[in-house]
Order: sequence, then structure tokens, then C-alpha cells
Amino acid sequence: MIRLSRATAEPAVELVEVSGATFRVAIHDGEPGGTPLLLFNGIGASLETFGPFLDALDPARPVIRLDVPGIGGSPMPARPYRFSTLSRSIGRLLDRLEVSEVDVLGISWGGALAQQFALTERKRVRRIVLVATSTGSISVPANPFVLAHLATPRRHRDPAHMMSIAGTIYGGSLRQHQDHLKDLLPYFGRGGQKGGYALQLLAGAGWTSVPFLPLIRQPILILAGDDDPIISSLNGRIIARLSRHSELVTYHGGHIDLVANPGELVPHIERFLAEPLPASSV
Repeated sequence: MIRLSRATAEPAVELVEVSGATFRVAIHDGEPGGTPLLLFNGIGASLETFGPFLDALDPARPVIRLDVPGIGGSPMPARPYRFSTLSRSIGRLLDRLEVSEVDVLGISWGGALAQQFALTERKRVRRIVLVATSTGSISVPANPFVLAHLATPRRHRDPAHMMSIAGTIYGGSLRQHQDHLKDLLPYFGRGGQKGGYALQLLAGAGWTSVPFLPLIRQPILILAGDDDPIISSLNGRIIARLSRHSELVTYHGGHIDLVANPGELVPHIERFLAEPLPASSV
């Protein structure tokens, strides 16, 4: 099991094989006894993309990052997966790491995985943070022009292309601050493999959390950007309406402000994770 300092610029990582799939995993120690925060990334993105968010997070908080099969440093799996089978595999991965309970945070595609994981592995999930995400196929869709750019991983592999479209597809501060985007580009450099990207698209095809969101008992923090061209903030309202124990925060920003402007979102996340659990969710 890898134990890392967040100050490490190029951390060593470990490949862990479970259920016929191999995951590239990095674990950051925090204070003993703390509940680890398990991070699920957006489509095509590797675990490095969470770098700016980790830098803003309380270093006392344990964190687990991973690359899903076929993305970043995780090799292609032997067969395609659905969110449900991927969730079970990640549950077995946590067993291998001897982690019995986690808080889970997912952004965009990773937010869909986080919802499924909270259902499939509900006995090990304490709290859920959903950032810039939706209920899947039953949701308010993005503009077709934006969706066309999301159909390909090119933005992860071509920095010039990313610079040309980031403001349009991600919104928020990236519309005006191109220099800031240049600082973020190194965090996107290991993602976007075509085969793995196709598997992620396939995993989400036809999936929706609408039928099971009312069954999730854990508290949910929903963070929705008011200038998110990919995931309309209306989707955050839908998740909040369907959930038993949820809090909706609409922030002023775009789709990837978790890494582009983490100082805006981290205080909400830290406060939520530190709150005592409601009796009805235990």
C-alpha cells in the first residue's frame, strides 16, 4: 500500500489488481483514525488532475486517488464495465487496502460513479460529495456543441486544443483567465486514452440514478456551478429533490472549478465532512 506526502511533486504509485482489472492507486496519509476521502475523477482524467484540489485540502485528511481501468496509468481491462461492476471492483480494491469506511467525492462522470458506489457499497460509505454532476441519462443535457467536444478525449492529449475550447466547454473563470489554464495543463497530461475513454462513455450509456437516489441514506453535499456548460445547475436541484439527506450549494463558477478555483469549494467540502452524521443516516 502506497503512503504519500501531498508535497511530493511526482509521487510513486502502486498498481493493484482486483476482479480482473488493474487500478493505479495513490494513498495520502492524514491523521490516524480519519475517514479517507475517496476521489472519483471526470471522464478521461487521471488521478493527477486532482492536484490543485489536494493542495487546498486539509493535509490532515487521508485521501485515496485512483485511475479507472484504461485511464492514466491503469491498463485496459479484459472486458467493458458498467458503473455497478466498477463499484464492486473498487469495493474489493478497498478491501485489499484494508479500508473499511470512506467518504466519497466525485466530479462530473466521477459523480455518477460516486452515486452508484454509494448504493452498491453503501455499508462502507459515510458521506458523499457530488461536484458538477447529474443523474445520468435522465437529466438536463448540455448544449450539443459542448457534447460534441466531450465525445472525444482530444482535449486531454492536445494542449493547444484544450486552450482553444476550455472556456467554452468548462465555463467559469476559464472564460477569461487563459494564463490560469496554462498552469493547469500539466495536471491533465496523463489522461485521455482512447480505449479507456470509450469504456467510460459505454459505462454511462443509459445509466441513471433517478430510481435509487431516494434509497441512499448517507448525507450528500451537491456542488453545482452557475456557469457550467456541461452540467446545468438544474441537475443539482434534481439530485437534491430526489435525495433524503442533501445540501445544495450553487457556486459562482464552471465545470472544473474544483481544480481551477479550489479555494471556493474546499471550505464547503471540509465543513460538510466534519459535521456529525444525522441519526436517520446511521
